[in-house]
Amino acid sequence: MGDSRAYSPFVSNAEAIDAHVGPEATAAAAAHGAQPSWARQFHDVSRWWRRVFSEVLGTFLLVLAGVGSGVVKHVSGVPISRAAEVTAPALTVMAVILFMGKVGGAHLNPVVSIAFALRREFPWRRVPGYIVSQVGGGILACLFLWAVLGRPGDFGATVPAPAVGDVQAMLIELVLTMGLVSVILGTASSAQNVGALSAIAVGGYIALAGLWSSPISGASMNPVRSLAPDLVRGDLSHTWLYVVGPLLGALIAVVFAIVLRGAGGDTAAMAAAQGDDSRGAR
Repeated sequence: MGDSRAYSPFVSNAEAIDAHVGPEATAAAAAHGAQPSWARQFHDVSRWWRRVFSEVLGTFLLVLAGVGSGVVKHVSGVPISRAAEVTAPALTVMAVILFMGKVGGAHLNPVVSIAFALRREFPWRRVPGYIVSQVGGGILACLFLWAVLGRPGDFGATVPAPAVGDVQAMLIELVLTMGLVSVILGTASSAQNVGALSAIAVGGYIALAGLWSSPISGASMNPVRSLAPDLVRGDLSHTWLYVVGPLLGALIAVVFAIVLRGAGGDTAAMAAAQGDDSRGAR
């Protein structure tokens, strides 16, 4: 099975850096200005396709679970509880983080990539590629559902409750995403020492947020989760709030992270956000 430290994408321990080369080698490399192994792997352009593919695949699975629950409920006629609907994507995120987060950080969400970049823990030049990959993965999931099951009902879209205005729903999405991104940034930092439990923290937060707030806004917390089904069903009337709310929430989370842990640039967080596929590169 190998060292379990090597399989958590949001590793918050300096051991994440040392897992491949060892702490002594890492310290020596830093003393001489050399990059740690994960950093060299991240900047190896020949392996960039792996990180792009991991974001496509991971976001595909996330949107498949999020949108699919609503579609399956309409097609099968079998009731799916609200708890199940919000827990499915949460468990999917947890599984994706654990099984391939080391490849590229398992962002699965544009605002997560932006937040890491604002914290100086992920290169800005890589952000557009990640966002395009995430959008592509989300759209592919919706196209798959459409091809197999059609476009019944609201096609699993996140929309505000009938009695809830767009601004109200946007503010809920803002607060929910602030919490989500705070959890991600916090468990990625070396200030926390939770290791693989970071996946449980992120997945657990997504489930808990959805359990109390999904009737209001759908608890998207992810622009791609909302944009992809809206594009496929051809209704963008509420999409803006699922872009603006999560983006503002992520920005606030970054400010809170500065207050709690400083300006960023944490080495362990860099390793977590950027991934390290050196063990699989043989």
